[in-house]
Amino acid sequence: MNKQGPDFISVFNDVLGPIMRGPSSSHTAGSFRIASMARNLLGEIPVEAVFTFGKGRSCAQVYKEQRVDNASAVGLMGWNLTDKRFFKAMSYASDKGLNIVFKKGAVKDKHPNAVHILLKSKNDKKLEISAKSIGGGAVKITEINQWSVDIDGKSYALLIECQNQEQSSIIDFFRSETDILIEKKTRKEKSFLCFKKNSDFNEKITSKLWDNSRVTGIWKCPPVFFTKHGKELFLTAGEIIEQAQRTKRTLGQLAMDYESKLLGLSFEKIIGEMSNRYQIMKDSVEDGFENKNIDMKLLHPSAKSIMEAESKGCLMGRGIHLRSAGRAMAVMHIANSGGIVCAAPTGGSAGVLPGVSVTLLKDLNINRDILIRALFAAGAVGLVIARRATFAAEEAGCQAEIGAAGAMASALVVEAAGGSTKQALEAAGISLQNTMGSICDLVQGRCEIPCHTRNAAAASNAFLCADLIMGGYENLISFDETVEALYSVGKMMPSELRCTSKGGIAIAPTAKSLSKKK
Repeated sequence: MNKQGPDFISVFNDVLGPIMRGPSSSHTAGSFRIASMARNLLGEIPVEAVFTFGKGRSCAQVYKEQRVDNASAVGLMGWNLTDKRFFKAMSYASDKGLNIVFKKGAVKDKHPNAVHILLKSKNDKKLEISAKSIGGGAVKITEINQWSVDIDGKSYALLIECQNQEQSSIIDFFRSETDILIEKKTRKEKSFLCFKKNSDFNEKITSKLWDNSRVTGIWKCPPVFFTKHGKELFLTAGEIIEQAQRTKRTLGQLAMDYESKLLGLSFEKIIGEMSNRYQIMKDSVEDGFENKNIDMKLLHPSAKSIMEAESKGCLMGRGIHLRSAGRAMAVMHIANSGGIVCAAPTGGSAGVLPGVSVTLLKDLNINRDILIRALFAAGAVGLVIARRATFAAEEAGCQAEIGAAGAMASALVVEAAGGSTKQALEAAGISLQNTMGSICDLVQGRCEIPCHTRNAAAASNAFLCADLIMGGYENLISFDETVEALYSVGKMMPSELRCTSKGGIAIAPTAKSLSKKK
């Protein structure tokens, strides 16, 4: 029996995605995934769901503004996050007899996005779940009916509660299964078994368990991500550089090798998947300029007027830097209106990579095939950040979201320009160094102010960082060490500066008095 662990980091799972409705990958997309997994564990749509967020923490402060309520309702009802009914999901849930309550209270897990969920089915079956959204749409379920678990949605999970004497015989049921991980826990007279696989369980084997009188509970949770079918080819930036020197492959090519082998997908399929994600990025730029279906609560759309002024020669900073900034803001108009975007790596930073990539294609005539490869290069940078730090502003401030996106975009530009793997990582490194310590102080809990202009600045800065490195600047601090420093700085920040709207410009008198547009 191969005990291969399910935890892994993927470009599509963790970096350039999810495809989602805005504004926040942690809050909107993460909450949707947690609710979807909770519904799967219950085995049906519940009739009652009570969500409790840690009082004073990020999710408790901004859940309404970040559309956690709608996203949770969508997940509980089994819809797709991009469903057109998203905005009226709470009303639909009520009409279907599903009562959803959101509370602030005591939550055992200290994570800023921790949530306790109590579900009840039509037949009065109850399920108690503890979970957390950990950044970029990644999630963890940490408890089920007070049993400690670690379910991240990246594998098929089968959970069984049984009497102690039945533990060994149940494990024997799965001897014929391959690629399986078993986690065992015991409490008084009961045992809890968690089986995880990268493919679905044999239904003939699992169906026999329902007839066992010593089995007191069975729960299934299918994956919400791509599953693992191979090994990660690298874990650090140092390993990436070593492989690039040995194989003579670029950063983008190495990331394509990584994703193909890790997910067991052909190059044709991963290129197709990335092309689809780029198309969503491009569409969100174009939609943001149309000024249709824009429903921001604090800002009026300005991306179109900025681009028009630039094209007329009215502005001092004309050129690709300003155009990439304007395009990044257009995407943020869409994200903050609940439109469909590709988080890259988060909803709050969703404008940076589209702004840069569309500029490369439209203004610099970069071949689309090269651009797709460059997006993989950006993904490789994100892989290192995801593994060594976090994408959650709730944990490490804005430097972990828009700062990370700026680093990824800098590597994207170097790859598109034909630079080396080392240069791409150095450009990413100086970008992170220049945003080190950036706080998350979103005004009134919305990813509008200052998120729009920060996305714009990061997109513009990507070209600068790429040119500095390719022009001859030598970055003496490695990317791995830079990422570790970022995470360390993030942990030093008080919670007031990490996506709670309790510090920075969020508490400026004007910010607090701004009226929401109707």
